[in-house]
Amino acid sequence: MIVLGIETSCDETGVALYDSEHGLLSHALYSQVELHAQYGGVVPELASRDHVRKTLSLLNSVLEQAGCPRDDIDGVAYTAGPGLIGALLVGAAIGRSLAWSWGVPAVGVHHMEGHLLAPMLEENPPDFPFVALLVSGGHSQLVAVEGVGRYRLLGDTLDDAAGEAFDKTAKLLNLGYPGGPALAKLALSGNPDRFRFPRPMTNRPGLDFSFSGLKTFALNTLQDNGDDPQTKADIALSFQEAVVETMVIKCRRALRETGLKTLVIAGGVGANRELRRRLAEMAEKEGGSAAYPRLEFCTDNGAMIAYAGCQRLLAGQLEPLSFGADPRWTLDQLEPPSVSSGGS
Repeated sequence: MIVLGIETSCDETGVALYDSEHGLLSHALYSQVELHAQYGGVVPELASRDHVRKTLSLLNSVLEQAGCPRDDIDGVAYTAGPGLIGALLVGAAIGRSLAWSWGVPAVGVHHMEGHLLAPMLEENPPDFPFVALLVSGGHSQLVAVEGVGRYRLLGDTLDDAAGEAFDKTAKLLNLGYPGGPALAKLALSGNPDRFRFPRPMTNRPGLDFSFSGLKTFALNTLQDNGDDPQTKADIALSFQEAVVETMVIKCRRALRETGLKTLVIAGGVGANRELRRRLAEMAEKEGGSAAYPRLEFCTDNGAMIAYAGCQRLLAGQLEPLSFGADPRWTLDQLEPPSVSSGGS
């Protein structure tokens, strides 16, 4: 089965073709970073308009790369939530319309399920079950993954997600947008001995996260010590270290509590090299291993949507001609394959 995947949940337009027998055939991604940088963050209306402009051109590019005629496509998958409602509706409308015109089934995919399954695109994918750390601009979650569509939420963020905290702290340091990668780069020149930030919620049981206090701690540290380049670098390093160590502690707990040995890191913050390194070290010490998608599949992309959609279509899940999107669709609302999901 060859499935076309369309991702338009936020500020990246992704299109891909996935073959259930031969794997990923082609993919293309367009980032709106330059468009939103002048505003210091994503402008939803501009994001939606840009998806309208880019999706079909990316679709034609992907078909050409794969040498795949449209008649060979067996299904269409599109992100149905969560995300920006206008952006989601662009992909949903295009995906459902294409499926109708081609006479093939369509399926709405949960954005976070796409991230959870992104490591399956690699040559040596992890085996089920595993613990997944989902870390992005809007989510910081620990999930027990038993199989496609079989997820159990272990821990969630109580306020700012890790990616959001990275971006807000970067903004305090005047690092521009997107802030996460800029902060990680600045941290390379920081002094690890100058400041120590708190490790939130690690001195109590549980697997939930809270990162809003770190942003406040960074602000107070900046105000107390000045904003010279070295101070900013020292704050960036201490902030990153606090986030990374907090995640290491929580992931270790999750592995021990579930008895699982494989940890999957997914989502945009999963591209942070220090986080990857530390989590891989921890998993190895626990007698297990860490797995993650290649860097280009950590951020939003069409490949993960095509893969997740393919698994659901193979299991027999079909969608009606009507379509929609749910900007607040949560993982616990997601049904196993073959059962029509509420967010599509």
